[in-house]
Amino acid sequence: MKTSWRSASLVASAAVVLALTTACGQDGGGATGSQNVGATAAPGDVGDIGAGAGAGAGDGLASGTGGAQASASPPESAGKLSVSTNAEIGELVTDGAGRTLYRFDADTAKPPKTTCENDCATAWPPVAADDALAGEGIDKALLGEVTRADGTKQLTIGGWPAYRYAKDTAAGDVKGQGVGGKWYALAADGKKAKAGEAPGLSTRDDPKLGEIVVDKNGMTVYRFMKDEAWPKPVSACTGACLEKWPVVAPVEPNDTEGVVKKDLMTFTRPDGAEQQTVDCWPIYTFAGDKKAGDTNGQGVGGTWYAVSPDGKPVGAPKK
Repeated sequence: MKTSWRSASLVASAAVVLALTTACGQDGGGATGSQNVGATAAPGDVGDIGAGAGAGAGDGLASGTGGAQASASPPESAGKLSVSTNAEIGELVTDGAGRTLYRFDADTAKPPKTTCENDCATAWPPVAADDALAGEGIDKALLGEVTRADGTKQLTIGGWPAYRYAKDTAAGDVKGQGVGGKWYALAADGKKAKAGEAPGLSTRDDPKLGEIVVDKNGMTVYRFMKDEAWPKPVSACTGACLEKWPVVAPVEPNDTEGVVKKDLMTFTRPDGAEQQTVDCWPIYTFAGDKKAGDTNGQGVGGTWYAVSPDGKPVGAPKK
């Protein structure tokens, strides 16, 4: 008996070139102005399959995506999905043949949308939705489908379109993990399977402060009330201040979990260093926090506060 699916139709549309801007408070503000969720995969996103994958479509894919071509091939059958464990990556989803399934950061899950076409789809064959079954460890409620540009149905897990990697030639291979910094093995909940490698920015529930932003090491992230965000970010923390309040380095928008992506961008400080912002507000960690979960910087001087997922200072006095 086949699993029931929640359909999410994809309507092919022309690519829209967005005007880049460093101003804050405008829709489409990304970490570097380069985020383009609806675009077809760029050449560097595909990954170099190399000579070992066989002649023809697998050779030289990094040179272009062939935008005028049709999809390389129909999605391949999924079979009975299950959860496998990799020593380095952790738990990940495999198909009926034991091959690893992946997700692509340029795609979207809400709504499900695939951007991997043409040469990209040769390097990363989409997984068919019509015969996929939820095996042990898989919640069938998280399985769905998205309609590709050629009308075929691709499997989604937690909303994310699922792919294989052409260079994975045997069950258990995970050669696609981290390719281009945008391809990751799928966990059963649709998130990235990255054991021991947390997102660059994420959130956690603090028993006193509620949901707050943390960096990849789990360290609390803070805002300085003397900083500015509009019309562009300005940091008032310089010199000796930076010894106590190190800046958070740039993070790709797709390397975040739970943080509002609007106006998630970076800016150049007077010393030339790049600093990350949330909602255009510069963010920092605190040297006085010695381990993940510490919030020793909260309220320091009445000017430093933990950051909520939308960039607001948690617990700051109302003006």
